[in-house]
Amino acid sequence: MLIVQKFGGSSVADAARIAHVADTVAETYRAGDRVVVVLSAQGNTTDELIRRAREIDPAPDARELDALLSTGELVSAALMAMELHRRGLPAVSLSGWQIGLHTDSAHGNALLSSVDTDRLNAELSRGSIVVAAGFQGIDGHGDVTTLGRGGSDTTAVALAAALRADRCRIYTDVDGVYTADPRRIDGARKLDAVPYDEMLALAALGSQVLHDRSVELAMRQGVELEVLSSLKSVPGTRVGRAEPHPLTGVTKDGERVSLVGAGLTDAAAERLTDALYRRGIPVRAMSRGAMSLTAIVPEREANAAVEAIHKEFF
Repeated sequence: MLIVQKFGGSSVADAARIAHVADTVAETYRAGDRVVVVLSAQGNTTDELIRRAREIDPAPDARELDALLSTGELVSAALMAMELHRRGLPAVSLSGWQIGLHTDSAHGNALLSSVDTDRLNAELSRGSIVVAAGFQGIDGHGDVTTLGRGGSDTTAVALAAALRADRCRIYTDVDGVYTADPRRIDGARKLDAVPYDEMLALAALGSQVLHDRSVELAMRQGVELEVLSSLKSVPGTRVGRAEPHPLTGVTKDGERVSLVGAGLTDAAAERLTDALYRRGIPVRAMSRGAMSLTAIVPEREANAAVEAIHKEFF
């Protein structure tokens, strides 16, 4: 099988965590699978690079900022390839332009236009583990571009689609998609599978597990995703073709608190409002989408609102 594995910045934040990720990569490779690994920049590297840029210029040139920010993922990829080499495994680190990821010229938030897989296929045919720098590509002028927030997720999905990978695994610091953030809400439960459209709604309304652009691309290309823990070996959540959930989860984005599901009714809106009222949380406005009910509450009350809604419905 051909497997794409994506790891975020916290998963490769230091040498110990890089070694832990390399364990997962090595296990997959030694099982006989071909492997493409997509990495984000280590820890808070991107924020630190932005800070350094603004020390020079409070409003840095967008092209040059992309050139700077892209180095974070290059460091992660090179260090991971070194760790795999140390274990005697063949690996090659590749930048966005080397993996053939072409974009438009919207620096800082570029859109994918195509993927040229020649180099990727050549490396895979030689038996190499490809370690790809996420978050970046190259435009028609030959300039480095970055893909915006969650760009490494988008890179992973784009490569999985272009290579027709058998699996696209997104490793995070939680072990799947939950009905709410399990780090904040007691009783949040993990979902075995989530349909594309419900995951897209969760992502667009504040869930931090997957970026909405990557989910949209996966839905369009028919790439099924697996959301897994980078820290422990337990079953995760499959995102793709799945049975709809009448109620999927509760998300928060600033002052917006949303209940997401495929079976929301007028009665659900009344229950949501009543649940917030009982907690003394004022609702400034309500809106309804195709798969969501959103309440605007004071931002300082947003966490309490998520807790109240989750308790009411889940």
